[in-house]
Amino acid sequence: MSEHHIKPSRFDSAMNAAVAWLARRGVSFFGTAELSVVGRKSGEWRRVPVNPLSLNGERYLISPRGASQWVRNMRAAGGGRLQLGRRQQTFTATELPESAEKTEALRAYLDRWGWEVKSYFDGVTAKSSDDELARISPLHPVFRITTAHADASASASADAHVTVAEAPVTKA
Repeated sequence: MSEHHIKPSRFDSAMNAAVAWLARRGVSFFGTAELSVVGRKSGEWRRVPVNPLSLNGERYLISPRGASQWVRNMRAAGGGRLQLGRRQQTFTATELPESAEKTEALRAYLDRWGWEVKSYFDGVTAKSSDDELARISPLHPVFRITTAHADASASASADAHVTVAEAPVTKA
């Protein structure tokens, strides 16, 4: 597990708070949702905006800033919830090892949000080689998340996985 972490500036923290506030009210910028995870030390819910991204029927949480607080909390809690407006999804999370799946998720994340997060990826882009993506992969935790639904009558698609990537201005 990587302990690489780029701390947010005060401006980033203020922007994250604003983006999270909007997500709680149903306003999403480029796919933003609010991630809530139980704090590993406090036991209280901690919130941070993230960018959910679906890929091949799976969903992932990707941290461009490395082992941020939400990543450390997710490792301890094993799951959390995503919220956009009144809609909440509870999920469990599995951190991916270094693998082709992780590389593919990072490439898809950079393809979608690279313009926002490029400064965290040491020049690597969605068009970079697999070797370059593999080089930076240990610095960026990726979680596959599986959603749980309170409605027992939900269809089989309710068990679909959720992909989430940390919003670039989000720092926890």
